[in-house]
Amino acid sequence: MKPRALIITTAGINCDRELAEAFELAGAEPVSIHLNRLTADPTIVDDFELVGLPGGFSYGDAVAAGRIAAQVMRSGLYDAFCRALDRGVPMIAPCNGFQIAVQIGLLPGPRDEEPVSDRPPVPTVALADNESARFIDLWVGIEVPSDTRCIWTRGLDMSPETAVLPIAHGEGRFIASPEQLGELERMQCVAVRYLASDNPNGSVGHVAGICDRSGLVFGLMPHPERYTRWTSHPIWTRLDASRMDVEPPGLQMFRNAVDHVREHAAEAAACDAR
Repeated sequence: MKPRALIITTAGINCDRELAEAFELAGAEPVSIHLNRLTADPTIVDDFELVGLPGGFSYGDAVAAGRIAAQVMRSGLYDAFCRALDRGVPMIAPCNGFQIAVQIGLLPGPRDEEPVSDRPPVPTVALADNESARFIDLWVGIEVPSDTRCIWTRGLDMSPETAVLPIAHGEGRFIASPEQLGELERMQCVAVRYLASDNPNGSVGHVAGICDRSGLVFGLMPHPERYTRWTSHPIWTRLDASRMDVEPPGLQMFRNAVDHVREHAAEAAACDAR
């Protein structure tokens, strides 16, 4: 059976179809459900093996980017998200989804040494206005730390020409204290970086995306769901054909998560059989 992927939609979200298609291309069955329905019945989340928080401008990004959607989810869905993580459910949060996940408290998430609590942790990082104070829409070079614990970005097969992702945001500058950034690096929670020569928004440490300590929750400002076909690459007609023998990096990320779910299910089935 195909693992089911929950796509959470609400007013202002506009990247849900791209996210759903990325999951589908990777072998999952996407299902889009409105946030209102989920907060009315959070147990719906329990029926899914993957979760996606799409990009866009949720609730018009009133107050701040992702702020309203985050507060709704923080009060109504945090426990459901925790149950999902306990089951090993991978979650992805591109762009507005990243802004939301940080404010919910899913990223960077609670520290290992923190006592178990039914209250979401206080956010310790933020996504602020771009250094240019302008909306940016372009493709940027990326690199993935070799030691990252993120299950979405480990082992990506990329060349310098294909290691790019599209961005489209006005509030994407990753901010963290030196201590927090150091902890993220020590815990191998930096999942993807902009190239030092191609940092589009002034993010500290060139951080483009992070994961939580489980490696399951992945938030990033670029849009991997928009890079699931080679024809999406800005100069794909000039790429060497050998570069396109593998799947585009965006699709590889979703494939990693779907494969993780299947492996997890196979291990569980094997344990049950014993």
